[in-house]
Amino acid sequence: MFSTEDLYEIQSFSIGDTKAGTKMGKMQLKNLVNNTTLNCILWEETLNRMDSKVFRTGNQIKIVTASFNEKFNNCLITSFSLIKEAKMGLTPEEREKTFNKLVSKFAEIKDEKIRDFLLDFFKEHEAKIKPAPAAKVMHHNYIGGLMVHTLECLDYLEANYPLFRHRVNKDEVMAACILHDIGKIFEYKYDEENGLIDYNEDFKKTWLTHSQFGYTLCMSRGFTSIARMIAAHHGRAEWGAMIDLNEKDLENELYLIHLIDNLSAKFGKTSVAHLETPA
Repeated sequence: MFSTEDLYEIQSFSIGDTKAGTKMGKMQLKNLVNNTTLNCILWEETLNRMDSKVFRTGNQIKIVTASFNEKFNNCLITSFSLIKEAKMGLTPEEREKTFNKLVSKFAEIKDEKIRDFLLDFFKEHEAKIKPAPAAKVMHHNYIGGLMVHTLECLDYLEANYPLFRHRVNKDEVMAACILHDIGKIFEYKYDEENGLIDYNEDFKKTWLTHSQFGYTLCMSRGFTSIARMIAAHHGRAEWGAMIDLNEKDLENELYLIHLIDNLSAKFGKTSVAHLETPA
């Protein structure tokens, strides 16, 4: 049952067009009382009454007026109140600190060709890398989230590397951790004023996914093994993987990069609500 006292956290928000040509908002909420998910619609007249900042991912709200379906898992919201405004992500100072920390990791890569490629790419695209989110909804979906996710992947690799150090090429796995989501600096667009994230339609005109971008980038530079890890990092074809891990006789590294990426996505700082100032 619905209660106006229930507190919700915004998980995602997007605006699209209706068949009638008007705007429609789609918002997914998490009930902080019972952890259930609520999928919501907001018509254009409701959107026009509100500042876009109230729709920021991580904001805590209370629904004031709405109509619900019989299962109370879908609703049409006509008004809600903002209870607690979420942090958008890393501040400019935190982004600078996090970027420098990430780039400093490159020195651990012994392969000079790989190391120089990473340094050149990150220098060229620094302005896009610093604010980029790691996702629209699923994980690290906030300003600077991509760098946080990438550092977590490197931490998971470092913590577990002694267990399989004789079976994988560490330099190549490190590079795959760093580059597996790099296409997201172009795949998403984001508003640094309100923190809202959406897909970049121009990216879709050229590339199928961020994985395809990363795969192509590495193949064009001759880094075949790194490219294959990027192609496999989503694990299953239905999840967006270019190489499905159900295939036989695959390299050990392909499984490893998928598991590392999944650990960060599931157990890392998955939303802005869990964000701490980078060390």
